[in-house]
Amino acid sequence: MKIGIALSGGGIRGIAHAGVLHALEKNGIQVDIIGGTSAGSMIASLYAMGYSPEEIYTLFRKNARKIIGANTLPIISGIQSFLGRKDKTMGGFHNGKGIEEIYNVMAKQKGIETIDQIKMPLVIPSVDIMESKEYVFTNYIPEKPEDESQYITDITIGKAVRASSSFPAVFNPCHIKSHAFMDGGTLDNVPVNEVRKQGADKVLAVKFDSDPIDQNSNIMDIVMKTIDIMGSKIAEENLEQSDYILNVCTDKVGLLDTAKLDKCFDYGYEAVIKNLDEIKQILK
Repeated sequence: MKIGIALSGGGIRGIAHAGVLHALEKNGIQVDIIGGTSAGSMIASLYAMGYSPEEIYTLFRKNARKIIGANTLPIISGIQSFLGRKDKTMGGFHNGKGIEEIYNVMAKQKGIETIDQIKMPLVIPSVDIMESKEYVFTNYIPEKPEDESQYITDITIGKAVRASSSFPAVFNPCHIKSHAFMDGGTLDNVPVNEVRKQGADKVLAVKFDSDPIDQNSNIMDIVMKTIDIMGSKIAEENLEQSDYILNVCTDKVGLLDTAKLDKCFDYGYEAVIKNLDEIKQILK
């Protein structure tokens, strides 16, 4: 039996996915197929390339600020300034090249350049905002797909992750040929269906609980809440196709809150341990 896992987006909270994978490994649950959107793609791609959950965590700690390009406060200030500008264009505050460069380096360390060279089945959704269409970066095109053009295999790991992680207003769109890719969570925040198409018999979906908003919430908290609401609604149909949904509570960790990386890893690990008996029962 092949076990697949679909990892949702969620900004810096995505490191919790590494904690989830660590707990699964420690308890004898082998993942055969993996998919991830946005922050989930960052973890999924590293895992598929052969990095262990502990190595993924270390890499995130080392490179988090370079990946993000700034800390939370300048981002908040930048959004406020952007909203007041008259010359708004289709852009963000960072071009996302940091993500692309780091992931290409990490892929090269494993002897990998393009996604089709990865052995473990991997799916990374993104959205072309010019076409309002989902595309999937993958190393295996499913048998008899309804739209084969939806799948892209000749792309570097860095470019695929960058495209899926280009969060609106924070990162510029990722331009590839005639496409303008933005965060995959716009249409497919938890890619259960695509993981299933790769031959998974059982699929574990991992998503984040939405944090409450109160009078002390800042603009990024509100952005996160909005994305969580949208993502949950969009993901409903996909989640229904999963065999188990693991909700990870991250206790008000902001989109770019790098100071809470340690906590997020632990949140993911603890979520699995708390539900381990039920997960084992479902996945056996």
